Amino acid sequence: MRRPTMTDVAREVGVTAKTVSRVLNDEGPVAAETRRRVMEAVRRLGYQPNLMARNTRVGARDAAIGLVVPELGNPFFGTVAGGVEGAVRARGLTLIVGSSDETAGHEQALISTFLARRVSALMVVPAAGDHRHLRAERAAGLPIVFLDRPAAGLTADCVVSANREGARAGVAHLIAHGHRRIGFVGDQPAALHTRRERLQGYRDALGAAGLPFDRALVETGHDPEAAARATLRLLALPDPPTALFAGNNLASIGAVVALSRAGRKDVALVGFDDLPLAEALDPPLTAVAQDPAAVGAAAAGLVLARLHGDRSRARRVTVPTRLIVRGSGELPPRTA
Repeated sequence: MRRPTMTDVAREVGVTAKTVSRVLNDEGPVAAETRRRVMEAVRRLGYQPNLMARNTRVGARDAAIGLVVPELGNPFFGTVAGGVEGAVRARGLTLIVGSSDETAGHEQALISTFLARRVSALMVVPAAGDHRHLRAERAAGLPIVFLDRPAAGLTADCVVSANREGARAGVAHLIAHGHRRIGFVGDQPAALHTRRERLQGYRDALGAAGLPFDRALVETGHDPEAAARATLRLLALPDPPTALFAGNNLASIGAVVALSRAGRKDVALVGFDDLPLAEALDPPLTAVAQDPAAVGAAAAGLVLARLHGDRSRARRVTVPTRLIVRGSGELPPRTA
């Protein structure tokens, strides 16, 4: 069934489309009786104004916020989006979400789409790349907030987790339980902010304990299957690790899968990011838990402040992590 148009409303009332537009946009004089008949026809026909077209025409901002995330299927980013939406919905704003597939080109195309729509604010979980192309928009006053990772080449608000500190605490926990060879399974690319920060936290903990950094113990896997293969490569080393630190939730899943496939319950594991079924694993997963809902809510708070006239310097908000001890990170080193 065809959606009713402004022309349909005008024909129903017996006036011009321009008169209908004046009524709907409250622009110019219209007789009270005509206004009543137009609104009655709008309700009867179920006409919905094209707000996007109107905003483009008059140069107004849409009552929507654009959010770019790397992956829609990753539970972490879904919870981040939920935190944003919960905060902005109460202010009458709509959240529009799109996925960059962790690709700079896709990210820029999606941002261009949001900007063409004239969103009220832009929120981005950035892929590895450069964000100088947004300087003009930020200078023009568009609120722009980066989540989980800061922008590259652009000074802008951002909300991140305590990545380095959390990783340091997780690896220190393994060291405290007697482990001296600890494998690291991280995300890619290597230049990704969260990967760099968590690897640095890993190195911090080793250094604080007087342990050497061994590059052979560092592996990469962007998805669970790749992380599982990376875990198996670590376990196959001539001098394999007795413990593993997984750099994000997908790496944790991959490590758990690999250990299960190998029938290994003697390798300690701490994951960065908690998992929904962490307590159901055998042993239950010890994790450095982020608070993705708090990340989203904090980012939304920055956007709302900017929309209400805050013109202060760009801010960086760091959301703390916490170590949840469940069992997998407390396994002692196996004896030869």
